[in-house]
Amino acid sequence: MKVDILAIGAHPDDVELGCGGTLAKLIAEGKTVAVVDLTQGELGTRGTNITRAAEAAEASKILGLSTRENLKFPDGFILNTQEYQLEIVKKIRKHQPEIVFANAIEDRHPDHAKAAKLVSDACFLAGLVKIETESGGEKQTQWRPKHVFHYIQWKNIEPDFVVDISAYMEKKIEACLAYKTQFYDPKSTEPVTPIATKDFLESLTYRAQDLGRLSGVDFAEGFTTEKLLAFKNFDGIIL
Repeated sequence: MKVDILAIGAHPDDVELGCGGTLAKLIAEGKTVAVVDLTQGELGTRGTNITRAAEAAEASKILGLSTRENLKFPDGFILNTQEYQLEIVKKIRKHQPEIVFANAIEDRHPDHAKAAKLVSDACFLAGLVKIETESGGEKQTQWRPKHVFHYIQWKNIEPDFVVDISAYMEKKIEACLAYKTQFYDPKSTEPVTPIATKDFLESLTYRAQDLGRLSGVDFAEGFTTEKLLAFKNFDGIIL
């Protein structure tokens, strides 16, 4: 079950909104990507946990994910507890990713920042040999990802680096729109929420376009990093 990238989101649609273009780009380049959603998004104003699960499955097909799982933590009440840490440790050891993408370090939804710290702590703990976990009745081997990168969500956090997603912007939008109950639909009779407006839908494009403007590409997604990045060469870097 080893993958190159493990993307973790507090809610279904977090990874699509925050790093969907980057995931599409990595998959196109031959990388394997798994997603773990921490909750079912059951407190969302629009839709249900059942419709959200179907939408997540559709988005997974669009992106070409290797696998997707849901830990079914309680939506709105994510806590950085030993219980939750160990559940994420099991997934990290199961998938053995080199890189983990996690929620924004600060954001409008309280689950996002909480999940960011929870995942970061679990990534460290997953590398400790004296923490014993099992999966499928077998003892797991310790594993610590090389990097934990946090994607940017509602708030305009200044990124430490950006990824050029110019060739994958349409794929990102398509994956996001798989969550049809969550976003702008002029025919919907459900209550309007901050993410179910036309402006929010348009912001997916103009925010990526603005990061692209600042970095010399058409569209980009931004990330913060927990440790200093070292480049062995300048291949692939736009100077």
